[in-house]
Amino acid sequence: MGVYLETERLVLRQFTAGDVDHIVELDSDPAVMRYLTGGRATPLEEVRDVVLPFWLAYYERGEQFGFWAAVEKASGRFVGWFHFRPRPDGPPAGGDADAGVELGYRLRRESWGKGYATEGSLALIRKGFTELGVERVYAETLAVNLGSRRVMEKAGLRYIRTFHQDWPERIPGDEHGDVEYALTRAEWRAARP
Repeated sequence: MGVYLETERLVLRQFTAGDVDHIVELDSDPAVMRYLTGGRATPLEEVRDVVLPFWLAYYERGEQFGFWAAVEKASGRFVGWFHFRPRPDGPPAGGDADAGVELGYRLRRESWGKGYATEGSLALIRKGFTELGVERVYAETLAVNLGSRRVMEKAGLRYIRTFHQDWPERIPGDEHGDVEYALTRAEWRAARP
């Protein structure tokens, strides 16, 4: 399995076809999916036939961006995933400082509160700015998702705006909108000791 990066406690590696059950289990927890689908699970068929093939296609194209399985070093246990990718409908990473690269994460509930989301996010941001030519990193979540917003802030991203999207299905809290947080390479460099 291709290792993308390592942190003190995590390995971020490429997904494989064998990860279907990990993703299904993660997406079956209503608390994990609360701010994404209102708690509805992602069906096995969708994970197997749509989600995972989409993620694997990043590696097949040889891209340095994509979706990465997060594994706890000490136990070897799957704890969730991170994504670090250009906006799907935007220019390539590094091509437009305003567009940037999207940071995202989804972790098992048992892994919440351990600092894994912040640890993985900080490592991806560092890699993006130092190795991948990224000019701007951004992340989005529902305004009411305070846990995710705290991770963004701890990772150094700052609040940019609140906006409203047209979601295919309503979920509790979406009436308050979504928020965008971001960090530019210049801001990141200025904040380093």
